[in-house]
Amino acid sequence: MAFASNMVTKATRMETAMEKDWNAEAKGILKAEIARRHLSYKDLVEKLAALGTVETEANLRNKVSRGGFSAGFFIQCLTAIGAHTVRLHEAD
Repeated sequence: MAFASNMVTKATRMETAMEKDWNAEAKGILKAEIARRHLSYKDLVEKLAALGTVETEANLRNKVSRGGFSAGFFIQCLTAIGAHTVRLHEAD
């Protein structure tokens, strides 16, 4: 039984590490797209409000800095700033 328990714990840790990497990737993409358009978090708050999403600047800043947001919110932000395409990786 202890062996199975250790395997579950290791699998959970691996999933958590993988999730953190993807969250960091999403955070980096969103920050890059905001910067590419020379926008501030205040600008994004206003653009999100135009779509019907109410966020404070502080809450938005925290979400983005943690990378703790849903895929839906990510797409909302990209739509709000007018991103039609997204660069997943910079060209070498």
